[in-house]
Amino acid sequence: MSIHENLLGGPPPTHLPDDPGPRELLASGSTPTDVAAKYPTSSLAWARLADEAFERGSVVESYAYARTGYHRGLDALRRNGWKGHGPVPWEHEPNRGFLRALHALARAAQAIGEQEEYERCSQFLKDSSSTAAQVLG
Repeated sequence: MSIHENLLGGPPPTHLPDDPGPRELLASGSTPTDVAAKYPTSSLAWARLADEAFERGSVVESYAYARTGYHRGLDALRRNGWKGHGPVPWEHEPNRGFLRALHALARAAQAIGEQEEYERCSQFLKDSSSTAAQVLG
């Protein structure tokens, strides 16, 4: 028996395909705005926009960016076999954009008093990747 075998019989983990373009541009110093304009389907770019907006106190703007990244990520997950539940491992780097956007959406929802959405998104993050929930706080 492999240590990676799913003993609970749940869905297999979803691993999004690698899209290094946005990640490399962000790492090289391109602004998230420029990256989102060039790669509008990149959850990572939208999550970074959400983080920047949140850090400067623009919570509603952060919420909008995070929601965009979250929905772009859901689209990508569904295209790659995800059926609405199951693991989305943080350890697989291409999944991190979606997980970061989900975390940013929870954070912004809490900040604007959307408690139900905050709780739903927080639980979704934990259910998708307990590692992401720990790393992102």
